[in-house]
Amino acid sequence: MLRDLAEFERLQLDAATKAALRFAGQMTCASHALEDTVFAALRQHFDEAAVVEIAAVVGIFNYFNRFNNAFEIPPTRPGER
Repeated sequence: MLRDLAEFERLQLDAATKAALRFAGQMTCASHALEDTVFAALRQHFDEAAVVEIAAVVGIFNYFNRFNNAFEIPPTRPGER
């Protein structure tokens, strides 16, 4: 399932999940140029507090990924510490 997220638009996901994934993708790849339409779609499904929480989760995971990439830390496998 995780490997399919790159092509989430064709998966059978609800509209709220797709809106959140579109937002996450734009925030990850072009945070300086988030489109108003992406925010509008997100706000159709989530209140302002949830939008902020989604942005915080995306931001912290982007941080983890960049940190781990910079230090060449491999992802932890399930069950590992």
